[in-house]
Amino acid sequence: MTGTLYLCATPIGNLEDITFRVLRALREVDLIAAEDTRNTIKLLNHFTIKTPMTSYHEYNKIEKAYALIEKMQNGMNVALITDAGTPGISDPGEELVRQCYEAGIPVTSLPGPAACITALTMSGLPTRRFCFEAFLPAEKSDKKERQRILEELKKETRTMIVYEAPHHLVATLEDLYGALGNRKITICRELTKKFESAFQTTFEEALAHYETEEPKGECVIVIAGKPVEEIREEEIRAWEEMPIEEHMEHYLSQGMDKKEAMKAVAKDRGISKRDVYQQLL
Repeated sequence: MTGTLYLCATPIGNLEDITFRVLRALREVDLIAAEDTRNTIKLLNHFTIKTPMTSYHEYNKIEKAYALIEKMQNGMNVALITDAGTPGISDPGEELVRQCYEAGIPVTSLPGPAACITALTMSGLPTRRFCFEAFLPAEKSDKKERQRILEELKKETRTMIVYEAPHHLVATLEDLYGALGNRKITICRELTKKFESAFQTTFEEALAHYETEEPKGECVIVIAGKPVEEIREEEIRAWEEMPIEEHMEHYLSQGMDKKEAMKAVAKDRGISKRDVYQQLL
């Protein structure tokens, strides 16, 4: 009988956040695949769990996934845990999950802590729609990809979530400010730990703050999306820079008749068809 992969969410700081279901799974599976066995052993010792462990991390994720799948094909149940939080979110777990589906191995996720959701819910920013960017590509090793993502985020209307380490926080805030302009943000640090904080601010205020205060602790930056109204205003200004005759020709050349073209021009410019007609006289 084929085994199952259990994705087990573990605390991001406070050990009391672990679930009963995860504890039972960690005790009952045949093997625990851990991102860092040195960290995981502390968790297992705290809860008196004696299940065997093996390492599964960024640098062995392909080869080790093959080995783990073979074990599950032979009937072993495997629990995957990350250093902190939910496996598969910004960590190598996604590769093992992908290979499990390809091999027909059942996968189930045991919900629990995730820094991105924890930060979002306490940010005070809109939560209905959001996007998760994890860590931006490193500025030195992948500058082009970092710039490409920043360019994409310029018109993002959803709330954005970005992870960052304290020693890179200022540089990332500077890049985000340069790309997005001054936005409302909440910087959450040391989530669920003794010195947890949520700093509601703006890019400008945060950068001024960190001129005298050294960033400490792992951070989650929650960023307000661009207002839809602001995007619409920019679109209108762009169309207004074009002569209205050229704007009409833009649509006429696409096969629209004059009436349809006038309607489209009016919509683009945020004016009435009558106004378009008057300007064309």
